[in-house]
Amino acid sequence: MGYMDNVVGMRAVCPRCGSHVHAPTVWSSAWQCDLHGDVLPFRLATRPTQDALRHFVKSARVPVWLPWPLPHGWLVTGFSGAGDERTGVRATVVALSGPNPVGGPADLLVVAEEPGVGLGAGLAGLPGPDPGAGFAGGPPQASVEVGGHEAQLWMVESDGCAVFAGEVAGGWAWIVLWPDSAGLMLVESLALRDLRDAELFYDVPFGAFTTRLPC
Repeated sequence: MGYMDNVVGMRAVCPRCGSHVHAPTVWSSAWQCDLHGDVLPFRLATRPTQDALRHFVKSARVPVWLPWPLPHGWLVTGFSGAGDERTGVRATVVALSGPNPVGGPADLLVVAEEPGVGLGAGLAGLPGPDPGAGFAGGPPQASVEVGGHEAQLWMVESDGCAVFAGEVAGGWAWIVLWPDSAGLMLVESLALRDLRDAELFYDVPFGAFTTRLPC
């Protein structure tokens, strides 16, 4: 059974607000959120395993970004995506947990999505679906390395977390960190690898299931 087979048989939520969504009917082929209308269903995350990750990666139509090599002490703690059986997964998120550079624990979400899906904004607590008015109005505050090239990121205002976003590989890339002091991790550029590349499918180390994704 693949990732999208699970979406059909499991409760899904709106990628923008986390509310329950209504499955397609004979009158509409789209999933519906009472607040946001037609949306791509965001599958509730389950405990991560290597087999589940392989199924998920095969269904993704956008990158599945993983910081690699992982920062010291960090582990993958979940993953999920938004999409349906017609479109495939059009937004992905990988969750990680590890030590905050200034002390204590920290959480990190890396999101890749097509414009308009709203998953990154929703997970960052923003109205969305994209970074919003005034985005990228000044110089970038961070960057990520993708395929040997630097991609610029801009800080997005949010309460309680550090949020960075930018255009990478033709779509949105979001980096969301808790607490906001963990944003110091981006003082140096993170190298992101796309797990859809079979040659880059590493033996990913898993940790305890994240509390930052709907489950």
